[in-house]
Amino acid sequence: MTITRLQAGPRMSQAVVHGATIYLAGQVADQAKGKSVGEQTREILAKIDGLLAEAGSDKTRILSATIYLADIATFAEMNAAWEAWVASGHTPARATVEAKLAAPEYTVEIVCVAAKTEPTLL
Repeated sequence: MTITRLQAGPRMSQAVVHGATIYLAGQVADQAKGKSVGEQTREILAKIDGLLAEAGSDKTRILSATIYLADIATFAEMNAAWEAWVASGHTPARATVEAKLAAPEYTVEIVCVAAKTEPTLL
């Protein structure tokens, strides 16, 4: 089985595809860095959409997600952005934890594992 690395850098790849499974690196906000948890979450979810599309999938195929919050008191704000984005009937297994993130400007980080979209038979 092949392993494909997407947007590979010197320390990590943004996504790794092995067989029919896609592993995303922890995603943080670039443009919304230092802004509200809601703004950061919306940017991260858009990045996840893009990475999944590049890997041959979409948010309806997410199997699990782990969300790291710098302050668990922002859970409701993050959750509002998540609930507006997640596909109804396709909610993944999910955990949300409070953790110290890589820099104080980051208030949320999201990691996902997804299945590739099944090919259509003609």
